[in-house]
Amino acid sequence: MLFKDILGLSHIKTHLTQSADAGRIPHAQMFVGPEGCGKRITALAYARYLLCRNSGGENTGGEDACNTKCAHLSHPDLHFAFPVSNTDKVRSHAVSNHFLAEWRQFVNEQPYGNLFDWYQLIGIEKKQGQIGVDEAQDIVKRLSLKSYEGGYKLMLVWMAEKMNIAASNKLLKLIEEPPEKTVILLIVEDEEQVMQTIRSRCQILHFPPLSEEAIARALEEKGLLREEALKVAHEANGNYNKALD
Repeated sequence: MLFKDILGLSHIKTHLTQSADAGRIPHAQMFVGPEGCGKRITALAYARYLLCRNSGGENTGGEDACNTKCAHLSHPDLHFAFPVSNTDKVRSHAVSNHFLAEWRQFVNEQPYGNLFDWYQLIGIEKKQGQIGVDEAQDIVKRLSLKSYEGGYKLMLVWMAEKMNIAASNKLLKLIEEPPEKTVILLIVEDEEQVMQTIRSRCQILHFPPLSEEAIARALEEKGLLREEALKVAHEANGNYNKALD
């Protein structure tokens, strides 16, 4: 993901890249904002910026092989956790690593997709997905290993408010004192649903809803006429995923 491909959010993109260029990289960060505002793809772009030693505000100019791996979501030091549930495919102890192929498809095809879109893709739209204690144990195990490529390790936890109490307690010490050169990014819509002791250990970055102009321009690039694009953008209330429905 290139920063230039992310709608709007210029001040957030500048803040993240300039902070990274200056070596100010908090080990635990929480990206908070409404659905469809671009938190997840910004987190992916930021992770790539750190892993590949990119600079100058864009995901170019760093290590080519690393950038290619990140573009395919296959970098060995880029880890993911997200809400899952048991399915016909995974009948017990479901964790995110069981669904990485579906996750890559989801991120690529629906970069602004929401939780229900994800549940539909993996066939649990009639269940409640969660980030449970099995997942937390897996996260601790993965982050305890050395970096494969000698740089940072990144853990992106999408919809972190879906962590249950047992998982939250299991991850508390890790978030407070992660291994060296480890960055944990929690991506959240409702920060009040995240355990307060975890929130207090994260640097929180708030994302605004997307502007109508940013959404309208993106819709025009997809072929909508200006007037129709502005109408749809207004009705989307800052949610690009809703604008695409």
